[in-house]
Amino acid sequence: MPHYGFHVTEPLEIHTARPDETAFIGRIYDEGIADGNATFATGPHPGEERERWLAARPSNAPVFCAHLAGAPLGWSALAPLSHRPWYAGVAEYTVYVAREARGRGVGGQLLTHLLANAPEYGYWKLVGLILADNAAGLRLAHAHGFRTVGTHHAHATLSGRWRDVTLVERHLAVPDEPAVTAGLHDPQ
Repeated sequence: MPHYGFHVTEPLEIHTARPDETAFIGRIYDEGIADGNATFATGPHPGEERERWLAARPSNAPVFCAHLAGAPLGWSALAPLSHRPWYAGVAEYTVYVAREARGRGVGGQLLTHLLANAPEYGYWKLVGLILADNAAGLRLAHAHGFRTVGTHHAHATLSGRWRDVTLVERHLAVPDEPAVTAGLHDPQ
């Protein structure tokens, strides 16, 4: 894959992920894992595993892939924040960029795409759970209108070390009336 020594200014081709793209999704995810500040997950994530992961996602948890001139540069996803019905309009977002394309505007285009398309999946708010020392991830969120809500201290361990997680949020719309939750209960 080519090294992008410039800012990607032309629009990326961003589309719903296909099963034949799962190998590069896994590769980019594993690069984020190896760098140590993108996720608590561990790898590897070969194409076959990512294909099962993609197939198992519900319709309100889309995955998108970004390409430039046919080269895969990154992927993004939305997923329901919780299984509880009163959080149905809140999604957690994910953005991963190929190591050689980072800092070139790819993440920004992917996040802009998520923000534009999230309402189509029923979401009115996006949240991100970003490792507190992931400066690039926090810069990306803040540049796209997310605000820091707070930091979960010692949220989980990664490579045997306790890590903090910063919670960011952005409202896409605030309903005029609160959602009706009468009769809903937490089964736990």
